[in-house]
Amino acid sequence: MQNAPTTLKPTNLGGIAAAEAARPFVHVLADTSDKLAGLCSILEQRFAVAGERLDAEAKLSEVPSAIVIRAELRDVDNIAAIKQRAGKLAKAKKRIFLLEHTSHVGISQAYALGATLVLPGTINRARLLAALADPADPLSPASRATAQSDNAVETAATAIASMFTSVTLGQPLDVNATKEAGRQIADRITRHSLTEWLTTVRRHHEGTYQHCLLVTGLAIDFGLSLGVGRADLERLYSAAMFHDIGKAQIPLAILDKPGRLEAAERALIETHPAAGYAFLKDHHGISPEILDAVRHHHEYLDGSGYPDALCAESIGDIVRILTISDIFAALIEHRHYKPTMPRAQAYDVLCGMTGKLEKALVRSFKQVALTR
Repeated sequence: MQNAPTTLKPTNLGGIAAAEAARPFVHVLADTSDKLAGLCSILEQRFAVAGERLDAEAKLSEVPSAIVIRAELRDVDNIAAIKQRAGKLAKAKKRIFLLEHTSHVGISQAYALGATLVLPGTINRARLLAALADPADPLSPASRATAQSDNAVETAATAIASMFTSVTLGQPLDVNATKEAGRQIADRITRHSLTEWLTTVRRHHEGTYQHCLLVTGLAIDFGLSLGVGRADLERLYSAAMFHDIGKAQIPLAILDKPGRLEAAERALIETHPAAGYAFLKDHHGISPEILDAVRHHHEYLDGSGYPDALCAESIGDIVRILTISDIFAALIEHRHYKPTMPRAQAYDVLCGMTGKLEKALVRSFKQVALTR
């Protein structure tokens, strides 16, 4: 980091002009003056903006609606400076990290530091402004309910980030923390609704993390709609949380690539179920049913799936439920480069997969897909 600390206007954050106060207040943190100035210039036309360098004395005196951080997270001094501001960070509704060097470890580190959204790669002005825009009234009942759901989203995203870091660095996995995150999702969906969960997740996350959170929510609600017992529900949400852990070994450039994948890229992605199984199989506390779901969630009843080309009689109930949830989640994901498919249209896609998915389960999934 540069040595000379820099703070951009206003120095006295409590004295924001009345005209500025009418606009949402965004606080910007960066590890260099150039990054700080660039971000502030993007934001100041729409927001009341204050910024400071991470190596400057912390001056945040009021709670902003959002905090935007652009810093190299491979630098231990930057991480320490962000942690020093943890108390203030936690109070902001949105905590957006902009990462230039994209990797599973970097994204995991951002979520561990409290990110509610990570935007990797070159700064996209439109995406950043869209992420900061929030038309909802923060005092409305709907917004308060959403804020409660956000807690479960952040807990689950942190657990997923920790999983990916464990795989990337070859470290033991905290199985209990992951299961606890799944339990919190189940509690939230039971108290509120699946629709609220899907909306909240898509607001805060993109890419692989969004997908894992959507699949977990869908699998939980599917299980609840089927009336499964508590033990089976735990197996379902644990399998859903773990199901894509093997993707930690695949470059983000391939996982988040817009458009069609090359044959070699597709082949690499198709290694993730076996890779996830291989990583998890020696961990205590992961049952054979969960391992089976991680390895086989891309298998189809007609034997056309991967990695083992299983046929109907070899595919268990948890796997069948997870596969339907996984496909539906992939169809309704929010990606910045393509429109989100409506839930009714996504359900029609499931119905068209004759011979691959269990018809009775697809019929039972209809209320989850369309009404819950």
